[in-house]
Amino acid sequence: MIDPVINATRERMKKAIDVTHADLASIRSGRATPALVENIVIAVYGGTQYLKMMELATITTMEAKMIVISPYDPSIITEIQRGLEAANVGLTPVIDGEIIRISLPPLSEERRQEYIKLAKTKLEGGRIMVRQVRHESMKELTKMESEGTVSEDEKALGEKRVQELTDEMIAEIDTMGEKKEAELLQV
Repeated sequence: MIDPVINATRERMKKAIDVTHADLASIRSGRATPALVENIVIAVYGGTQYLKMMELATITTMEAKMIVISPYDPSIITEIQRGLEAANVGLTPVIDGEIIRISLPPLSEERRQEYIKLAKTKLEGGRIMVRQVRHESMKELTKMESEGTVSEDEKALGEKRVQELTDEMIAEIDTMGEKKEAELLQV
């Protein structure tokens, strides 16, 4: 009887992990990744449409320090360039024919520490989301017990399984954080 609650809890915690993973991917490390620019919203076609970069172009990485953007519609290349500059993410796009190149400068030690701090904030946000799911699941189990749909023993078992899931997901977030920190400290 508690299995549906446990399964729903697992799914919602996995979504929290996915959100945290996407947040971490958007933090610049020493390497070029498409995630740095793919979610930037650009005003195109004279400001009549607002689309994410991944909807406007193919984003690839040539080397560890270069992002190449190939717009599907070459006529909007200057609008994409202006949009990237306006996004104020510390990247300098350069038009090269029908593509845009973004060369990533090396990170200073001070900037690395700022990014580590930002990553820790995003990781804590992920932990909070997981704990919120745990809290809601515990409330659901308590409600089910008071309605008589589960026994006290089933509720206790459910709470134990929810806590085990929570610990597992928090450990996964911690692992993601360690990897991101190592990536940021790598010169």
